[in-house]
Amino acid sequence: MNNKVGIIGAGHVGSHCAYAMLIQGVCDKIIFYDVNKQRAVSQALDCMDTLSFIPHRAEITAGELKDIAECDIVVISVGGIQSEDRMSELYSSHDIIKEIVPKIMECGFNGIFVVITNPVDIVTYMVQKYSGLPHCRVIGTGTGLDSARFQRILSTEININSQSIQGWVIGEHGNSQVPLFSSASVNGKLLTELIKENPDKFSNINFEKIEEKVVGAGWDIYIGKNSTEFGIGCTCAKLVRAVFHDEKTVLPCSAFLRGEYKNSGIYTGVPAVVGKNGVEYIVKISLNEKEQAKFNMSCKVIKENIKKLNL
Repeated sequence: MNNKVGIIGAGHVGSHCAYAMLIQGVCDKIIFYDVNKQRAVSQALDCMDTLSFIPHRAEITAGELKDIAECDIVVISVGGIQSEDRMSELYSSHDIIKEIVPKIMECGFNGIFVVITNPVDIVTYMVQKYSGLPHCRVIGTGTGLDSARFQRILSTEININSQSIQGWVIGEHGNSQVPLFSSASVNGKLLTELIKENPDKFSNINFEKIEEKVVGAGWDIYIGKNSTEFGIGCTCAKLVRAVFHDEKTVLPCSAFLRGEYKNSGIYTGVPAVVGKNGVEYIVKISLNEKEQAKFNMSCKVIKENIKKLNL
């Protein structure tokens, strides 16, 4: 690999993905593609202006789909938030994916897709269908950002650095997502045990309210600035880095289920080992009965919306 990334969609999300990758030295070249060609050019020039301030050399340009097809990884970040329910973007996203993915494939693309466009689990399913690539080489950001938000909110609630907290959100990147309290931990100690052993310190912890905050976290950001960008940019950069460096890192992402977590045939957010070939395998975490039921319902939401598209 020569660590070349193509970004489809040069708006808020696509540009911040590029910036996160540049700052972290993830890739050697970034190519923007956008239906608004001047926006792609302007984003590339703006990114190039940062190179004097960062320790990594890179090349950032705007290009056509034939240029995108030569990249090792293509990030799909078209579209934008239309309402509090990400499913509202289902049909508009489908129209874009149906048109653009086959064109990229016709140009000879043979790399890995990283999908951000919402509803991301279903769009990831679309991209795999229209590309024909192996499921492992089509990855959605899924609940990667939701898991980071879960850790951030837990950090505030228990007053412990978020980097010391391990917590997963699984299922749909949307209103039916499932924060896993039963397996959340603080440097290896289960959160439930920590709370039980320190009843005075954590007497006000309310899991239901925390879950509401996690599910609504994206909307809380959107209502003040009409976009979310920094968190998803870093989520994307982490996925891309895991592929380029063959990290074998366990990341929450939208991966294809084949019976894991008692569900199959869809993409949804689960912990998975990510390396140079994409998703290598899904890591199964024990769920309690309540979490399993919520996850099943989340998968049902995804399946029902896929059926609407007649893919």
